[in-house]
Amino acid sequence: MNGKESFLQREGTRSVLASLLSIVIGLAFGALAILIVGLLSADLGLESAWEGIRLIFGGLFSTGRGAAGELSWGFNGQNIGNMLFRATPLIMTGLSVAMAYKTGLFNIGAPGQYLIGTLTSLAIALGIPAGTLPGWLVWVLAFCGAMLAGALWGAIPGALKAFLNINEVIACIMTNWIAANFVTWMFSISNFKNVAENTKSSYIYKTTYGLVNGAYVSGEGIATAKLGLDRLFPGSQVNGGILIAVVFAIVVHVMMSKTTFGYELKACGANRHAARYAGIADRRNIVLSMAIAGSLSAGGAALYWLSGNTEFFWSTYQALPAIGFNGIPVALLAVCNPIGVIFTAIFMSMLTVSGLQLTNLTAYNEYITDVIISVIVYLSAFSLVIKLWLGRRRPVPPKLGAEPPSTPSQSAADAKDEKGGDAE
Repeated sequence: MNGKESFLQREGTRSVLASLLSIVIGLAFGALAILIVGLLSADLGLESAWEGIRLIFGGLFSTGRGAAGELSWGFNGQNIGNMLFRATPLIMTGLSVAMAYKTGLFNIGAPGQYLIGTLTSLAIALGIPAGTLPGWLVWVLAFCGAMLAGALWGAIPGALKAFLNINEVIACIMTNWIAANFVTWMFSISNFKNVAENTKSSYIYKTTYGLVNGAYVSGEGIATAKLGLDRLFPGSQVNGGILIAVVFAIVVHVMMSKTTFGYELKACGANRHAARYAGIADRRNIVLSMAIAGSLSAGGAALYWLSGNTEFFWSTYQALPAIGFNGIPVALLAVCNPIGVIFTAIFMSMLTVSGLQLTNLTAYNEYITDVIISVIVYLSAFSLVIKLWLGRRRPVPPKLGAEPPSTPSQSAADAKDEKGGDAE
């Protein structure tokens, strides 16, 4: 086998190439869609299609239009910062799905866990009167409370799987909709609804609003520390949450690959009955796996809503947050590698920012990027087929003049002849 074939035979190499191929095909499909729409529309044309394609691939570095109306390019701190801000909850939900998948479980309950984290983090941040506790302590309580609530919510389908053998996918879907209605009900009976701004009655106060003498006052609340990132990316929403998400990715990677606990979780995912025979508490580990996954999703919600510059639409009973479902393609593209999740989440966020640039600077809209993401997700589901295609074996032709390999029976006969066993 030559060096190139041995390289492609490696599991990690084929996994990365399968993900990259999915991304390339998705981007190519999006570019083709823009080209077709541009050519078929009398208002667009080939020049507009070319601008749209460039924005899809490099919208992150678009700085607008020049005096002559042409697209201008350069470092855009606002776009890059907003990309990192949007990637923060995606990293957490991607970690949630990836970690559960490593343990043999499919966590489709990330949206519900995300909603529970939203409810808990906002309730704690807005419910504690301003000045009662230091702002940083309120933030820590809200974040840790959200992760604890998410862990409890995630443990429900985990317990159903462990003790009653109920499929975790079905259990997660049920808990998703229970969470959606529960969160809507809890916020509808609360005093967290934004009534200070008449047009915002369906929204919850930002966490920068603090409770003072029974009324919410702007600027008296809490927000995630910027940690100097606002100076690197001026005008953006980025804050220290992205660093926290990266730390969580590293912690999950170390836990799953370097600790006995992580080995036990993966052993239960590979074969819970064999793990039990080996003395591993399979039921406990299944519940813990889903609890950890739930805490990660809820932590992503806390990092997003505690930023201080986001508003939550509290009527969620008819829809589930897309950020929870988007964690699935993020995990699949990363081959469920916690470190890879960081980069795939940033890539997905980059597409979102590029879509917004497409809407702002051309006659196209950002839904084209949704088409690209859909194609990438569809192909990532076939990653196993792509991996098999990349790693298929090819016979190595024998060298010219080389003798054909001898069979075991021929070798034995030759050895016998050398000893004179058949001599007459």
